[in-house]
Amino acid sequence: MVSKNKIVLHFFNYYGYYVGTFYPKRELISGKLTIKQATVYEQSRETVAKSIVLAIAKNIREVLYHYYRHGKSELKGVIDYLSNDVQTFLDSAKNINQILLIEGKVWNSFYDSFKYFLPKDFLLNKRVKRPPDNPMNALIGFGNSLLYSKTITALYHTHLNQSISYLHEPSEGRFSLSLDISEAFKPIIVFKTIFELVNRRKLQVSKHFRSDVNYSLLNDDGKKIFIKAFEDRLNEKFFHKRLNRYISYQSAIKFDAYKLIKYILEKEPFVPFDLKDKM
Repeated sequence: MVSKNKIVLHFFNYYGYYVGTFYPKRELISGKLTIKQATVYEQSRETVAKSIVLAIAKNIREVLYHYYRHGKSELKGVIDYLSNDVQTFLDSAKNINQILLIEGKVWNSFYDSFKYFLPKDFLLNKRVKRPPDNPMNALIGFGNSLLYSKTITALYHTHLNQSISYLHEPSEGRFSLSLDISEAFKPIIVFKTIFELVNRRKLQVSKHFRSDVNYSLLNDDGKKIFIKAFEDRLNEKFFHKRLNRYISYQSAIKFDAYKLIKYILEKEPFVPFDLKDKM
């Protein structure tokens, strides 16, 4: 029934981490698009990768600007860096390794800013993925897994080949293009969800994390709270200027996939979702 009804089914392990996907037989297949998608990887991979990193920086900037407007003046330095310097550095980047280095610095500047607006027990010393080593790493890992699975489902309903990516290295056994498309949405969907839950004390270390693993994993109650908030944000509606109608963030993810298709087939500039313009 799952395959017959074209349901993309994701699997998570006991700890809440994504481990795999049941991917129904694809009906939306385009040889022409796959060939051109691969050609773009060979000829202009860096152009797409730069667009993704710039979108990450812009959306992080908008998330942090909310706290800056509410009195967190310490954020001015990182906001200026994201507003001005990242574009300059990307313009001078010559290859994918340099672009990835810039991306890493963007994320690290974001993580370093947490100390200005989050409680001390949710501060992040460094980003550690699997296994996470503190509550914030647990939240980031869980949220990124959820967003990744949602993006896989969105791209399943397009003609894109999920194994051909631009920022992330194409590799065996993963949907690397979904990693690319999800990046611009992480600050908006994953991190805004985290910040809201933490600052409003809807998630607390003593109540919602497992003490038997040094509070580095959400307990069942914590997962339920996070998943509900995540789904609420994903389904939140906003007015999309270009489409001239209200859409959800879930729909915006799929729309970014269509924008990438337009770039691949027609060379229309690929500009990922921008929170400031709701574009």
